[in-house]
Amino acid sequence: MEPSLPLLAGLLAVKLITLDPGHFHAALVQKISYPQVDQKVYVYAPEGDELREHLKIIQGYNTRRDNPTQWTEVVYTGEDYMEKMLSEKKGNVLVIAGNNGKKIEYIRQALAAGMHVLADKPMAIRPEDFEKLKACFRIAEQNGLLLYDIMTERFEIATMLQKEFSLLPAVYGEQQTGTIEHPAVVKESVHHFLKTVSGNPLRRPAWFFDAEQQGAGLVDVTTHLVDLVQWELFPEQILDYQKDVTLLEAHSRSTPLSPEQFREVTGLDAYPAFLQKNVSADTLYVEANGVIAYKIKNIHARVAVSWNYSHPEGGGDTHYSILKGSKAHLIIRQGKEQGYQPVLFIRATESVERTAYEKDLQEAVSFVAGKYPGISLRKTAEDTWEVHIPDNYRNGHEAHFGQVTENFLQYVEHGLPAWETPAMIAKYYITTCALKRTQDKKNK
Repeated sequence: MEPSLPLLAGLLAVKLITLDPGHFHAALVQKISYPQVDQKVYVYAPEGDELREHLKIIQGYNTRRDNPTQWTEVVYTGEDYMEKMLSEKKGNVLVIAGNNGKKIEYIRQALAAGMHVLADKPMAIRPEDFEKLKACFRIAEQNGLLLYDIMTERFEIATMLQKEFSLLPAVYGEQQTGTIEHPAVVKESVHHFLKTVSGNPLRRPAWFFDAEQQGAGLVDVTTHLVDLVQWELFPEQILDYQKDVTLLEAHSRSTPLSPEQFREVTGLDAYPAFLQKNVSADTLYVEANGVIAYKIKNIHARVAVSWNYSHPEGGGDTHYSILKGSKAHLIIRQGKEQGYQPVLFIRATESVERTAYEKDLQEAVSFVAGKYPGISLRKTAEDTWEVHIPDNYRNGHEAHFGQVTENFLQYVEHGLPAWETPAMIAKYYITTCALKRTQDKKNK
């Protein structure tokens, strides 16, 4: 794909537009500055708390003590904000993070108007959104544009190292295929409604708790997990969702929230009318949790996401992952024992001779350390080693948004790799099909 933006002094002249920023992820894209991006950002949104919270976060980045940014937000708040954005077309890269029920139409119109789109996940939350999303990718291709979702977890260091070691046959061996009962790849994450962002308590909009606007658990955070399965197992390979993916099982369940908990996280004294359908005996039931079992190129995978109200003291969101090879299982844990930091373990299978394997493993660590200086091994059991990761690699979830954006800007300049769009299509096929499976069960 040829870049469609004009060159300016050897760099791309990128001008950002932020549309209806109802989620704090929109602000995290601007936590740092980018040399090829204009400091003036045009914001089109309805007036309200969501916009004010977005601008407050940006102002915090501009006024912080260390490495302050210099963003200038030019804001339009009329009810015709979408039409105004399309008619003025002040920028060429649109950032979307907010009400997911509106997202697919936002994406379609922006691409049709000639803008690149960097969208927060998920881009599709309903089964019918999948065909609409495919149509959006066709529009992007026809117009020489990029449509890309923000996959921050690819930049988490434990996951990056898990992938690195899985590519070394001396350490990992051959990829196991697993079964539905014992999948060869498992990824699970636990999230919390009550949290802080950039050091401040997060105020969530009421629609965040409505599956019709935010998306059910099966189509929301699971996008990250499904993305990682593909990214680790089939790096830079083109996937065909019609041939390579088979959905096996899908399950969902709700997280209960009391009126007091809802008030604390939203600031609202009552449930709005659109949430009443999910209220029973004064408790709000949020369709936030899900499990998907599927095969991808004959490898059994399972992803699961859970939402709690708040995390334990000293804790936060957590991630568990296991990749099963013939020589070793690569396991990420992030529990209390790990100080709620993701830690990678390498556990040898019974099939390997320990002394020879440990020698191969030490050589492999030396090789990987050439790319990630400072990593080392610590033996924690007869068959298990912890990969020590220096603190300088642990830059945190918020920093990953800048890394994704930097990556996206490189794609804008040089073109999207051939495997990225098929991977996104396969990902949203899995999540939307899983949701349809559970909906069909409920409707029987």
